[in-house]
Amino acid sequence: MGQVITEFSKYLIALFASFYTYECFAVFRYQTEGERSGIYIRQYIFMFLVHVSCFLPIYVKTGRVEYIFFFIFQQIAMYTTIVLYHLIYPAANRLVINNMCFLTSVGFMILTRLSYDRAVRQFAIAVFSSVIALMIPELIQRVKSWRDFTWVYGGVGIAALGAVLLLGAVTHGAKLSFSLFGIRVQPSEFIKILFSCFIASLLCRSRSFWNVALSAVAAGAHVILLVLSRDLGSALIYFVAYVVMVYVATGRKRYLLAGLLGGSAAAWLSFRIFAHVQVRVQAWLDPWSVIDREGYQITQSLFAIGCGGLFGLGLGQGSPSSIPFVTTDFIFSAIAEELGILFSLCLILVYISCFIMFMQIAIAIKDEFYRLAVVGLGVTYLFQIFLTIGGGVKFIPLTGVTLPFISYGGSSMLSTIMTFAVIQGFYLTGGRKNASDKTTQKETRQRSSGKRTKKRPETEP
Repeated sequence: MGQVITEFSKYLIALFASFYTYECFAVFRYQTEGERSGIYIRQYIFMFLVHVSCFLPIYVKTGRVEYIFFFIFQQIAMYTTIVLYHLIYPAANRLVINNMCFLTSVGFMILTRLSYDRAVRQFAIAVFSSVIALMIPELIQRVKSWRDFTWVYGGVGIAALGAVLLLGAVTHGAKLSFSLFGIRVQPSEFIKILFSCFIASLLCRSRSFWNVALSAVAAGAHVILLVLSRDLGSALIYFVAYVVMVYVATGRKRYLLAGLLGGSAAAWLSFRIFAHVQVRVQAWLDPWSVIDREGYQITQSLFAIGCGGLFGLGLGQGSPSSIPFVTTDFIFSAIAEELGILFSLCLILVYISCFIMFMQIAIAIKDEFYRLAVVGLGVTYLFQIFLTIGGGVKFIPLTGVTLPFISYGGSSMLSTIMTFAVIQGFYLTGGRKNASDKTTQKETRQRSSGKRTKKRPETEP
């Protein structure tokens, strides 16, 4: 009976996830949150069905009653978060909130399958993070001078990254974190938020060549500290976010071209200088020739993805533990093995729908500082996903970054939930461009010609 449930559930999971993903993009057909309310209700239903379909085979396989209570606590936490956001911030973007809860629930599910203890710790961190996140939009709305803290953002960021370089513990050849009151913290995850605000604050003041050059020096200081700490994945994320923000702020293609050339040169130098980069490139180019050494991780990842097929082997039926660091760097491979390519593609599309909504939010914001900051945060979020999944499927060399909301890691979970909350706060505070401005001008012209029109509602991202 357990085998039948496991086999049947994987098709249900793929089906419900597909429906949820479709609704993520159906949102963009409508202009206001009121028009989207039916979509959000259907998302709640599909989110619940995916969650139930995932935990049922896990419980049947283990027979442990605590899994049922763990599932109930997760449901309470997710829907409490959704309700509180809706009550406290009724104008907040609900697709962003729903996707945050959906992706987090997927993380709980796969971590429960891999390591129950880690899943419980991740759940506790997520609940704490959600409580903190609920306060962030209110704090942002109360303080009106966020753009004025330019060098505070930059100073704190550089100081924190410098502290990691000097005092950080070495993990897999890189200095990533240090202990604070017995808790291990990875500052680069949180500095992404400060970095986006720092560059946005600089660029919104002036787009002159000298100010762009100043921002390049400041951004370079962040990146160099990360490179010296051998946290090359984070360094690449910061660099790409900076180049995109400069291009969006100035609209000048020469800055984009300079960024591409500079990034290519930096990548070549990193390959020449750092031995572990050479190892990763070798494993990327031909992992089969070094399958018992440098290529072991990536080949095991590819085996897992290939074994999964379209619908996966079913939860508990694969061998994800054979992949080193499966709960962090290679969790996407574990998902592809047991839940299949179809579910994995849905997961990627849900991530992309978040990014598209972030860009729509940025377009809708009047204030230049908030707009640029949202662009920076959105790019760091999307590029981190690209690095994690791209490394796991051998599209690019491994970089060792986590998959937002899903990979195990307290700093990653807290910083990503905070990023979503900051974007919501900037959206609520930065002022929305009134899409009816053009309509008003059209109405004026029509009135002057003797025509009458009905006023259209203001659009929302």
